Amino acid sequence: MDIRLIAPKSFWPDAALVAQCREIASVTGARITLTESVEDGVHGVDFLYTDVWVSMGEPKEAWAERVSLMTPYQVNQQVVNATGNPDVKFMHCLPAFHNEHTKVGREIEMAYGLKGLEVTEEVFESAGSIVFDEAENRMHTIKAVMVATLGD
Repeated sequence: MDIRLIAPKSFWPDAALVAQCREIASVTGARITLTESVEDGVHGVDFLYTDVWVSMGEPKEAWAERVSLMTPYQVNQQVVNATGNPDVKFMHCLPAFHNEHTKVGREIEMAYGLKGLEVTEEVFESAGSIVFDEAENRMHTIKAVMVATLGD
C-alpha cells in the first residue's frame, strides 16, 4: 500500500504517530509519504481522497484561514490530470462542498469566490467519482456492525 498525505505541514499528523506508522510500514512493505506538493504527491496514484475543510459546527470565523490554507489542495481537473492516470478514481466520505447549489455553497462562493471547496463539481460529478458507491458500501458495513453487535 502506498499512502500519501498531501497538505500544509500544519495539518500533518503528530510526528510520533507518523513514526509508528512508518515502523509498521517497514514490516508490511507499505510506503508513507507526507508532502506539501500536490503535483509530486498525486503523480501515479490510483485514488484521490479528500474530506471537508471545515466541519459542521466550526465557527465561521475559522473558515477564512482554513480556506486560504487549503485552496491550493482543492481536487480539481488539474489535480486529476497531474496523476497521469486516466483511470484514477475520486473518493469523499460526504457531504462535499462541490458547487454553489446549497445555502452553504452560495455563502462560500460569495465569501471566497469559489464554486466548491475541497473538490470541484467537474471532478465530483465525473465518471471517475465513486463517492456514492463509497457511501453505499459504508451503509452496508454499518448494518453488518450493527447486526454483529446487537445479535443474540
